Amino acid sequence: MTKLKEWVDENIEDGLPPLSVNGVSVGHCLLTLHQATGEQKYLDIAIEMAEFLTKKAERFADGIFQHTVNSLHDVFPQQAWVDTMFMAGYYLLRIGHLLGNKTYWEDGIRQYHGHEEFLQDPDTNLYYHGWDHANQSRMSGIYWARGNSWAALTMAKALKCVEVQHPSYMIIDGSLRDQLNALVRLQSPEGLWHTVLNDDTSYLETSGSAGIATALLMQGRLFNKYTQKVIDGILSRIKEDGTVTGVSAGTAVMNDIDGYRNVPYKRIQGWGQGLALAFLAELLRTQENPYG
Repeated sequence: MTKLKEWVDENIEDGLPPLSVNGVSVGHCLLTLHQATGEQKYLDIAIEMAEFLTKKAERFADGIFQHTVNSLHDVFPQQAWVDTMFMAGYYLLRIGHLLGNKTYWEDGIRQYHGHEEFLQDPDTNLYYHGWDHANQSRMSGIYWARGNSWAALTMAKALKCVEVQHPSYMIIDGSLRDQLNALVRLQSPEGLWHTVLNDDTSYLETSGSAGIATALLMQGRLFNKYTQKVIDGILSRIKEDGTVTGVSAGTAVMNDIDGYRNVPYKRIQGWGQGLALAFLAELLRTQENPYG
């Protein structure tokens, strides 16, 4: 926590970059620090990010966020990306739940339902990487591993912010259950998942595997035989100095399957470190409390 606080404080001093749907993901750090330290400055910035999302972020259809990033050169008009479920959807749900803010919470719920409608394939129950609303297409139509891990992990976490009596609980729980049952059938003998989930000629990718495995662990003992397989697979990708290997670089919605196959995976990536840590933390939690 000390290292996280130092990093966040240093970046606060430098000033916030222009806000974007993808960029507010750092707000999760702010919420965690506020809860750990009680310092108001973290919550103030977290609220600023939530206000941006609810009042200024670009949308399409029935209020679904257009995927935006902290770059003026990369524009994705009327596109929904599965990443947004974690970066912005879960963020609004989490801060809304924390503060009892109905506006934030309901907007977060709206993002879950909208992204499920546009991105979850009713035949395979997997999530596509992106949706182009202007062209009414799922673009390259790829089931990307890390994208499915964002969806699975964020739905598993979202259920902790929704009362079981609420209709949205059943919708999110059903989407997650169907997705996880599809994902376990695609697990490789090594315990990991291919970067294109249904293409075993694509490389095994660590960050997506870690995110999927975390969501599986959060279901308790239900998927135990699959989570046992993934432990050795992920640990084999972590060096002695903590570097997580085999993590694909930042990935846009590529034009075709070869685009995903050729995304480089030799460098350290923040999302790889983070998703591996999420997996290890959940693994420790389940070992301490195996029945949830």
